[in-house]
Amino acid sequence: MRWEGVFPAVTTKFTKDYALDFDAFGKNIDQQLAAGVDGIIIGGTLGESSVLNNDEKNALLKYTLERVEGKVPVVLNIAEGSTLEAVRIAASAAKAGISGLMMLPPMRYKSDHRETVTYFKTVAEATDLQIMIYNNPVDYKVDVTPDMFEELTACKNIDAVKESTRDVVNVTRMINRFGDRFSIMSGVDTLAMESLVMGAKGWVAGLVCAFPAETVAIYKLVKAGRIDEAIAINRWFMPLLELDTHSKLVQYIKLAEAEAGLGTETVRPPRLTLVGAEREAILNIIRHGIKNRPVLPDYHTLEKVIA
Repeated sequence: MRWEGVFPAVTTKFTKDYALDFDAFGKNIDQQLAAGVDGIIIGGTLGESSVLNNDEKNALLKYTLERVEGKVPVVLNIAEGSTLEAVRIAASAAKAGISGLMMLPPMRYKSDHRETVTYFKTVAEATDLQIMIYNNPVDYKVDVTPDMFEELTACKNIDAVKESTRDVVNVTRMINRFGDRFSIMSGVDTLAMESLVMGAKGWVAGLVCAFPAETVAIYKLVKAGRIDEAIAINRWFMPLLELDTHSKLVQYIKLAEAEAGLGTETVRPPRLTLVGAEREAILNIIRHGIKNRPVLPDYHTLEKVIA
């Protein structure tokens, strides 16, 4: 598979009694595919993986693969505290037919350089699946440094990074050091356009869950060299994209999905749906964005330009 293009980190939809809502989930997946996304990532932070049990994760994986029908790669996020459990999940996902893995460093323990590299290598050596390292030291406290990536070049199936350090210069640092050895996927919505201009191959996106067409348009316009058009859409999008950088990004993005008619705002405890002044403030941002949506160019015609 190619780590390139727009990969939505989709939310997991729940009914009012917190059961998996496959109907709402499937409708959102359909809209992502219709907009022209290049992959689907399940079980990430937005997917509320920490409150899903193994049976639910397996059911979600099976359903996604059936719904996507091979149109784009399906990627599973691994966020585990145990190396053995991460290896087990990778094996199970491969058997189910997944295309690749996104991997965070070990959870609930701040691993050092040697431990972090060993964790990733152990999983990589136990599977043939391609792996994208999720580098988010701001939220998860472990920085996967260029020196660590140097050691990880020994694993041919570790071939991408979700760049979420909040330092857009890191795109250039990685390219200068490794060339195209690792495909760089921007992982922060507010920095995605800048990262794409600097050479990132794709965008692991959050607000795409509610605004798939606008997200894909920015990506394709940038890659086609139509920067001014992309800038105009990005400026409209920025107040919405900033919802992705808050600790309540799940609640905010799910509320945006509900307002856009692409999901529900129900989250599982300990997260709670928004109330009061906070909810009204976020709703105002979302509704203003929806009311003032830009007219998009026919970005589907850009396929051949950027291929």
